[in-house]
Amino acid sequence: MRVRVLFFGQLREITGFAEDYAELSDGARIEDLYERYGRRFPRLLEFRASVAASINQEYSNFRAHLATDDEVAFLPPVSGGQQPAARTADLFAITREPIPIDEISRSLRAPEDGALVVFDGFARNNFRGRQTLYLEYEAYEKMALTKIREIGAQLREKFAIHRIAIVHRLGRVEIGETSILIAVSSPHRAAAFDACRYAIDTLKRTVPIWKKEFFADGAIWADGEVPPPTANSAQGESIS
Repeated sequence: MRVRVLFFGQLREITGFAEDYAELSDGARIEDLYERYGRRFPRLLEFRASVAASINQEYSNFRAHLATDDEVAFLPPVSGGQQPAARTADLFAITREPIPIDEISRSLRAPEDGALVVFDGFARNNFRGRQTLYLEYEAYEKMALTKIREIGAQLREKFAIHRIAIVHRLGRVEIGETSILIAVSSPHRAAAFDACRYAIDTLKRTVPIWKKEFFADGAIWADGEVPPPTANSAQGESIS
C-alpha cells in the first residue's frame, strides 16, 4: 500500500523535505513508517519520544494501522482562511497577513453582550537572555484550522459565551506584531475570561503550529508539548 507522508518544523529540516510517499506492507503501523525514515535519517530517532503523529488530519497512536492512501503527518511538539458562522459571526482563521485586532474586536461586540475579553499574543524581543530579531511560524494548515474550530466548539459546550474569534499568524512575524488573537464576547465577564484562557491553553497543546526564533547568531525551534493521541486511538492498540 502507498501512503503520503508529511514532515513539519525540525523534522522537515532533518529529512530535507516536507512531503514524501512510502510503499508499505499491509498491516503496517505508524511506528513502522517512522522507524523506516529513522533508518534513513538517524536524527529522527532522537525525537521519537516527543513526536506526535496524525492520520488524515487526526492525532493518532503510533501503533495505529495504516491503509492505502492515508495521509500521515509527523509533528514536532506544537509551540504553541476565514470561515465565519452565520449564527454567531465566529471567526476561525490562519493568515499570513497582519491581524486586524481592532476590526475583529469590534465585530464581536453585540448589544446583548456585557463583556469582551481579548488575548493578544505578540512577538517579544528576547528569549532566555538572547535578543530575538523576528519569529517564523509554520503549520500543518488544514489540520491546524480544523483543530482551531474544534476549540471553538469546546468553548460553546463549556462556557456561556456569545461570539468567538481565534486567528493565528503564519510566516515571518516582526517584534511587536501579533501572532495569535483570541477574543470572546459574553453577557458576563467571568465566562469570557475563562473561555479565553481555556482557548489559548488548549491551542498551545493541540494545534499543529510551530514557532522558530531567529537571533543574530542562529535560530531555534521553540519547545512545545506533545498532543495526546486521542482521536484515532481506535485504529490501533492502546499503550499500557
